[in-house]
Amino acid sequence: MKPRPTVEKNNLHPRNKHRLGYNFEELIAVYPELQNFVMINEHSIETVDFSNPKAVKALNKALLIACYDIKYWDIPENYLCPPIPGRVDYIHYIADLLASNNNEIIPQGKNVQVLDIGVGANCIYPILGNAVYDWSFVGTDIDEMALLNCEKIIRNNPQLLDAISLQQQPKSRFIFKNIITAEDRFALTICNPPFHNSAEEARKNALRKITNLKLNSKQPDKAILNFGGQNAELWCEGGELSFITQMINESANYPMQCLWFTTLVSKKENLSTLYKILNKVNSAEVKTIDMSQGQKISRILAWTFHSKAQQKNWKFGR
Repeated sequence: MKPRPTVEKNNLHPRNKHRLGYNFEELIAVYPELQNFVMINEHSIETVDFSNPKAVKALNKALLIACYDIKYWDIPENYLCPPIPGRVDYIHYIADLLASNNNEIIPQGKNVQVLDIGVGANCIYPILGNAVYDWSFVGTDIDEMALLNCEKIIRNNPQLLDAISLQQQPKSRFIFKNIITAEDRFALTICNPPFHNSAEEARKNALRKITNLKLNSKQPDKAILNFGGQNAELWCEGGELSFITQMINESANYPMQCLWFTTLVSKKENLSTLYKILNKVNSAEVKTIDMSQGQKISRILAWTFHSKAQQKNWKFGR
């Protein structure tokens, strides 16, 4: 039986080029190793085994080559391997956010500067944001090995050399402190925060993912590792609520250096507390943008300390 094309993912952003699924013939043409992982599922649809880290990495490499002009991309073993459709959705939604301050025109070009908190070893948000909108990025992380891997990715993709800079956060308890200076003017900050309270909670979440993927593994611990992620990527004391609370409180120290502060929020029940904290620090405007991250429903929390008039007067440049 001839395999059916992948079904439309209508929960993705309208500009997301992955809404129509994956054209595996084209992807294999640019990255032949992907052929080793393509299979036909029970619905006669071409796909890959998303519980297999090698399959996910191969799919990512093919997508980055075919869709985003990336010639080299790799990550160390056991680091997060991000789903590209969900990651680029974040980029598209925050582009719409910037357009709301720019006569509904998405600002593009190197003068649109974005700060990525927790860039990780994959460097995925700067790669995608630069490829789609030509933005420039500062990527920060507490993990030196992650930043070294980002450096390797940047070196091997010349178009990224002047577009992405990296900075290590020397103090794990801080987010913007030691990073943002008085001279900085970021249009956006972005963050995919550690969601879990502990390693055990992260492990239980991985088990749920395995169940959702109908993975019948005889080596469950190995299967859990397949989802990847270092401790700082997956969990921190107090989980995402604690992390984002710290982010909000610190953001109040840099009110004019950034137009919009944003972060993903995994747990909807955390929003009411976060709104109260944003009110306490006297944010001028707060927006919540619903989005899907693969099988997971998530949302972007965005806040600014700029009045409507100040937002309108922000100069993006070219």
